[in-house]
Amino acid sequence: MTCSAQLLVDGFARVHDTVHGVVDGLALEGLVYRPDPRANPIGWLVWHLTRVQDDHVADVAGAEQRWTAEGWDNRFALPFDRLATGYGQDPGEAGLVAVEPDLLLGYHDAVHATTTEYVRGLVDTDLDRVVDTRWDPPVTLGVRLVSVLADDLQHVGQAAYVRGIFERRSH
Repeated sequence: MTCSAQLLVDGFARVHDTVHGVVDGLALEGLVYRPDPRANPIGWLVWHLTRVQDDHVADVAGAEQRWTAEGWDNRFALPFDRLATGYGQDPGEAGLVAVEPDLLLGYHDAVHATTTEYVRGLVDTDLDRVVDTRWDPPVTLGVRLVSVLADDLQHVGQAAYVRGIFERRSH
């Protein structure tokens, strides 16, 4: 495995570990908790970061998303478009992601496994491949993966913050 691949695997492992740290031990009440009516709940934040990772990694890998390939879309039974990732959703929609922790973690674990397998197989020259020409400059695979990682880290940090507020409120 190249140094670049090792760094990406490590980054996604940090997201995975933090997701588990945030969700493990929470009941549904904690996953849907909002510090105020417009705040994103933990469940939505974790679902969204996982959906974006699934969508973007599947796209660059030329594969089907785990969301649809493994029926997670049916198990979650959310009232959104089947391929929604949460991007652009309003607070009302974010509040509709109310699923049990085991379901949320199961999906996240499946996506993490796929991401890790894909990234482990990359060599440094792969990261220069253009994957999206809709931007100027065009987006390379390396930029796309770092973008997903950065977005995931932001959202899992937000989820950890909300969990802290929830736990202080509960005591």
